[in-house]
Amino acid sequence: MSDLFSSVDPNPTDNNGPDAAVARAPRPLADRLRPQTLADVIGQGAVLSDDGPLGAMLAAGSLRSVIFWGPPGVGKTTIARLLAAHTQLHFVQISAIFTGVPDLRKVFDAARLRRQSGQGTLLFVDEIHRFNRAQQDGFLPYMEDGTILLVGATTENPSFELNAAVLSRAQVIVLSRLGPADLALLVQRAEQECGRALPLDGPARDALIEMADGDGRALLNLVEQVMAWDLAAPLDTAALGARLMRRAAVYDKSGDGHYNLMSALHKSVRGSDPDAALYWLARMLTAGEDPRYLARRIARMAVEDIGLADPQAQTICLDAWQIYERLGSPEGELALAGAVTYLALAPKSNGVYAAFKAAMTAARATGSQPPPKHILNAPTKLMKEHGYGAGYAYDHNAADGFSGQNYFPDGMRRPVYYQPPERGFERELNKRLAWFAKQRAQRGGGDG
Repeated sequence: MSDLFSSVDPNPTDNNGPDAAVARAPRPLADRLRPQTLADVIGQGAVLSDDGPLGAMLAAGSLRSVIFWGPPGVGKTTIARLLAAHTQLHFVQISAIFTGVPDLRKVFDAARLRRQSGQGTLLFVDEIHRFNRAQQDGFLPYMEDGTILLVGATTENPSFELNAAVLSRAQVIVLSRLGPADLALLVQRAEQECGRALPLDGPARDALIEMADGDGRALLNLVEQVMAWDLAAPLDTAALGARLMRRAAVYDKSGDGHYNLMSALHKSVRGSDPDAALYWLARMLTAGEDPRYLARRIARMAVEDIGLADPQAQTICLDAWQIYERLGSPEGELALAGAVTYLALAPKSNGVYAAFKAAMTAARATGSQPPPKHILNAPTKLMKEHGYGAGYAYDHNAADGFSGQNYFPDGMRRPVYYQPPERGFERELNKRLAWFAKQRAQRGGGDG
């Protein structure tokens, strides 16, 4: 199988041959502006600087296999190609979407022959997370013996998508989303390449950069569209918006972005920031998240982070969930927004959450210890003869409705699981706990 990427000689000797025809063919702006050196790469200085992971490898002359993790349009393919040129390795590019096991064998065989003749191979695998576990394992022997230097690219979290064996042999390098300043510099380079300024006023120029959503390739495609328009005067933001659609936000409802945004929403609620919580809720809804999933997670927040500090919070979440089921979108989403706002402003407590977790740990540790006999029912004569129910104190018969008896297994030292914070309604519960503890100590029901 021939390499899926091959360089075109910039100075072909045959001006009428196929290479010359390729050189004369129209090239997209993104291809014309592709950096020629690592120093030309925009937005990845933290990685490529002398103190960065790639910069340090190159300075030491010890480039090793790497996995580039980052959103689309941040330079993963470009940097891989430039690494091959910098290290004088033969560059081979494949995509996990279009490559099967027979194709991989041909790539590895060609790399082995190349190595025998003294030429190393940098194998760039786009969308490497698309390979299954067995296919990923197939790279290992060729990485270990030096047949290939692997550079993988993925938009998904490598911790979830790549084999531990591959990760142990490659360094994960995070490439950042391009910021507004990076994208503005890219626009300037595009204007220099095109020989004229964008036909946009200042605010429209900023709006175009926002439309790219941190994706350099998407921005250059937008610039190329705008440059192709025959305009008598620069466009303002409204006119630009009428001609161009904003790029859809990057969001995979089953991928890493989904969990990142959900984490941001949950932690904003826990951090009592209603504005941030509403922002992340809106981000997920505009990206197409299922509102029913959000309703379920919002109810979970009430249970996990508010608990008994505000018992009404759970009811509000369940009501919002039911309202959404009856109204649907978009009106029902307002009920979810109301629940999120209420939770963010509610007093926070994980007292019940922590207590239940501790109780579960103790339950697993104590095995099958039986309850004390005095709290066991005795429906038969035999059970009564064996002491079932003997000595049980009926709490309603006590003057204050509290007997203070022990309810843990005999011989088990009484633990304390629930320790509510002094917040919200749990202030009152703390008072009750203190009173019960005092009465229990006075009546000798403290330990088993």
